[in-house]
Formats: sequence, C-alpha cells, structure tokens
Amino acid sequence: MAELNMEEAVLTTRLDTVVNWARKNSLWPMPFGTACCAIEFMSVMASKYDLSRFGAEAMRFSPRQSDMMLVLGTVTNKMAPVLRTIYAQMAEPKWVISVGVCASSGGMYRTYATLQGIDRVIPVDVYVPGCPPRPESMIYGVMKLQEKIEKESLSQRDDHIRRFYESLDRQHALEAEKGLTGQQAIRHMLMDAAEQGAATIF
Repeated sequence: MAELNMEEAVLTTRLDTVVNWARKNSLWPMPFGTACCAIEFMSVMASKYDLSRFGAEAMRFSPRQSDMMLVLGTVTNKMAPVLRTIYAQMAEPKWVISVGVCASSGGMYRTYATLQGIDRVIPVDVYVPGCPPRPESMIYGVMKLQEKIEKESLSQRDDHIRRFYESLDRQHALEAEKGLTGQQAIRHMLMDAAEQGAATIF
C-alpha cells in the first residue's frame, strides 16, 4: 500500500475563506432599474459583455431568489420604502451595487422629490460612477464587489445586515405609532439622523 503523503491529502484553510470563495462566484443579480442605467445593464447581461463569466448569469426578478441588488437609475423619495422592502426580502447574505450618479447621489436632480443617494436608506457596498456608466464600468463594479466579499468576515456581513433590520423595525414602529406612511417615516428618520450628524438611518 502506498504511503499517504499528508501534504497532498490535507488542505488547511479558514471557514471565512471557503465560504466567501463560494459566495463571490455565485452572485445572483436582481436589477432595480428605473432609468437609463437599466438600459445599459441589459447589454451587460447580453452575449457581448456576458456577466455569466462571473457566475452571475442567474438573474432573478424576485428578491427572494437573489442576493446582489443593482440599483440602476433615479430613486424618488416615494420609492424609498419599496426599495427598503425589496432589500429586506432578499436572500442573505446580500449586497448592493449603486449604479450611476442618480442612485449614488441624486445626480442632476437636486429636488425635494429625489432621494439624494440610496445609501441613506439601504447599505451600499460598491458605487459605479457615470451617467450612465458603460457596461465595462458595471462589470468592474461587480469585480470590486467580489474583492470585498473575499476579504470580509462572516460576522461583518451579519452585523452589516442586522443594522438594516433594526432600522426597518424602527420605521415600522413609527408607522404604527404615528400613523405615517413609509415615505413619511423614512423622512422622519432621516431628519433625526441629520440632527445627530449621521447621513444614514441604519
């Protein structure tokens, strides 16, 4: 019987490394498309740019079957509660890419009706600049997200998501206590956060 070489038979690693390797190579995207960035995203999924090279070809339009949200276009304050609900329904762990200047900062729409950056209401992992960004930029954003997933610990991601759910509970409590709509409760929370010197509600 051949002698067993332990160096060839045994591999030691960390749990975070193995799990994150699987996570970064099996992202299931869900587009939250509202404007021109969504049109650019269509070409990212087509054969020329082929996002499936990154294991992300299983695009889903149900949040319960996806773990990577791409917010593509302008988001109004009225849409903020819907965006938060969809994010809450996504499978865990989950990540968000903010695509284009409108999603990232409100873009050219410095108005009362437009949310000045989705990172005020949901956690964002990667920002892709542009108006609209090229497909190559979106692919680069996915690659930067993969790098982030590779380096983070499992507990970091859990804590990241937990803080969002705590803010969602506060939103629902405000709605029930004061009879507010989702949009009104989020506005109330943003104003409270601003008074404390914070830019986000989670």
